[in-house]
Amino acid sequence: MMWPYGCSPLVSVPMADSITNQSPDQFSTAYNLVIIGGTAGALSVAISSQQAGLGLVRVISEEAVAFPALVAEEQLDVGYGESVLSIDTAGDLLVVNTNRLAYRTRAVMVAGRYDIGPWNPPMPTPPFPSDQLHVGAGPDDVEGKDVLVIGNTDHAVESVVQMVAKGANVVLAAGGMDPSKLSPAAEQMMRQVEKRREATMLYRAIPDSIGLIDGYPMAFFNDRRTPDLQFDHVLFGPNRRTPEPSELNISDAALSSGHIWFQTKDGDAVEGLNTAPGWRIGEDIAKACFPELELPEPLTPANRRRQLTSAIEEMREDHYNATITEFEPTHSDLWVLRVEPDMGSASHKPGQYASLGLGYWEARIDDAEDPNLDQKWEKLIRRSYSISSRMFDEHGYLADDTQGTELEFYIVLVPPTPDNIPGLTPRLALKRPGDRIYLGPKVAGRYTLAPVVNPDATVLFLSTGTGEAPQNSMVVELLRKGHAGPIVSAVSVRQWADLGYIDKHRALEKRYSNYQYLPMPTREADVPKRYIQDLISGGVLESEFGITLDPEHTHVFLCGNPAMIGLPESNPETGEKEFPEVTGVVELLTAKGFALDSRQQPGNIHYEEYW
Repeated sequence: MMWPYGCSPLVSVPMADSITNQSPDQFSTAYNLVIIGGTAGALSVAISSQQAGLGLVRVISEEAVAFPALVAEEQLDVGYGESVLSIDTAGDLLVVNTNRLAYRTRAVMVAGRYDIGPWNPPMPTPPFPSDQLHVGAGPDDVEGKDVLVIGNTDHAVESVVQMVAKGANVVLAAGGMDPSKLSPAAEQMMRQVEKRREATMLYRAIPDSIGLIDGYPMAFFNDRRTPDLQFDHVLFGPNRRTPEPSELNISDAALSSGHIWFQTKDGDAVEGLNTAPGWRIGEDIAKACFPELELPEPLTPANRRRQLTSAIEEMREDHYNATITEFEPTHSDLWVLRVEPDMGSASHKPGQYASLGLGYWEARIDDAEDPNLDQKWEKLIRRSYSISSRMFDEHGYLADDTQGTELEFYIVLVPPTPDNIPGLTPRLALKRPGDRIYLGPKVAGRYTLAPVVNPDATVLFLSTGTGEAPQNSMVVELLRKGHAGPIVSAVSVRQWADLGYIDKHRALEKRYSNYQYLPMPTREADVPKRYIQDLISGGVLESEFGITLDPEHTHVFLCGNPAMIGLPESNPETGEKEFPEVTGVVELLTAKGFALDSRQQPGNIHYEEYW
């Protein structure tokens, strides 16, 4: 959210010859607060100080400030290229001497610095140094290049903003990031970057290792949700540290005055120093330095809930970057919706996924209460969904949604249970065409038709529930491009009403003799119960569809319930791969000579776990 407040006229003047025994009121050009450092945390203190009504606040930055755009928006008074030579006392005031000016001030805040000295990367990397792996400062010549920023602190956000400004294609791997631990300035800029879809944010992902493939850094995530990605540059954001008083030549008198404060992580105590509690002028600083200042009550999520209408509209404007153009219920708990981004492309490959998000401030369709809602009130709930297909365009031809301006999703309402309170779908259930939503900046996923290169191959799609969404897009793509081999799509659901695309599949069957659709409701009295595994173990594909499961000429695509897929997992004691107790499709197919597809070893069983 923006901080809408102005600031008093700010003037910096050379130090007077003598100010001993003078009060601040007698020097209109004396500052109330001088902040040393141009980090996101320093800017946050400057903004929050002005918000509290403190005029005459000066920021001194030896290097470029973290967010120049924010300086202009908030009309901050910044001294660029100034290095502190010393800090001493003069009567009741402090004097900050720099290489350009001397500042009289009632208080000094020293922002944290970034430690880029001896440093060990948090994961295995190629040997340093490298002109493609960077710590702290990023490269300059990055226009049009792919840059991975790794980190979950203010510095990582600063690096993202700087790389975006230089024209790079940026991905932030911020596994473990807690946005509430960021400074307000960093959080605000991160939201702006997200809203404009200028960077891809991976909040839960961080690489296990960094390698060099064909001379370029490759980030290996070992995460089914995040494909391994290759970049031109990788940039690590180091942690913040508290400067030593000796680094700024702070005199003992100044240090013992009680008017110099050091910004530390979460206001952590440091022996012998006054530490700042967070990113704003707190009660301790106000009592010691500004007794006349009446601090406003911190704006908490609970406060914002009391200002419901304006707060919600503000947060929607701040976070959402797409519009729901269609919302068609199959029934009350199952919907097909289409989403159009404000900017950026909606192009994708059939089978890939994108992320949708709504704020915790949105109403729920059920009576469940989100855990710790007050702490999460301003945040987004994000979840990845496979992209589906409308299958036919407005003229009745096969649709090519891969280059369109909208994305289609097939989503089921997840009900609350004692062990799980879902956040997104109970809020999505109340949305309608024209409502706003968050759409992730890029589509992703390697669950695509890339392995199918033989137009005569048999292609088998097996799914459960809304796991048929990516299969729909794949089926259309194969038929649209004239695939000649047999195509079968089988989907297991509870009831006939859970088949949102059945009419379109039946229309495809009539139009294309090589395509067959097999809906499998398991809770209808007039339909024999059978599951996806039964198609293979019971020989149904051969007997009813004439499909021969030949590993040499067949690709099988699996999406949905992990129990249906049945991937092997490592035994913690032996380290050997073992299949789960319930037999899944993978085990049945590998017994017939099929092999799992992986980055290291191509195969003919392709999977996407849907939850």
